[in-house]
Amino acid sequence: MTPEPPGGEHALRSKYMLIFRGGAVSRQDLSPSELQAHVEKWYRWSDELARQGRRNTGTALDNPGAVVRGQEHAVTDGPYTESKDLVTGSMVFEAASLADAVAVAHTCPTYEFGGSVEVRPVQDPGI
Repeated sequence: MTPEPPGGEHALRSKYMLIFRGGAVSRQDLSPSELQAHVEKWYRWSDELARQGRRNTGTALDNPGAVVRGQEHAVTDGPYTESKDLVTGSMVFEAASLADAVAVAHTCPTYEFGGSVEVRPVQDPGI
């Protein structure tokens, strides 16, 4: 599935969030040159989305973190979850439809090391 081009009947009009989740390999498992090559793939991917007119903002997350739970707001180190389920970053971008957003997700570099991408529509703040 190829992402739809911007403009015409497929004008970009909705925002979607891609939520990137871990994989089988962490940054610590990569050599400096492997890590640099992977990071460059991410930059090229993001630049290509921008070139297509899909204004995007995103961020990568780092460790360690903390989790705040319950009405007591208990704070624990974490999140302690399987690395494949750990949220590693996110991106908000424009797409013509959910199918178009999923097609964009298919082109993401995260799959190189077994990661996954959750695709979610962003709620219009006017709602």
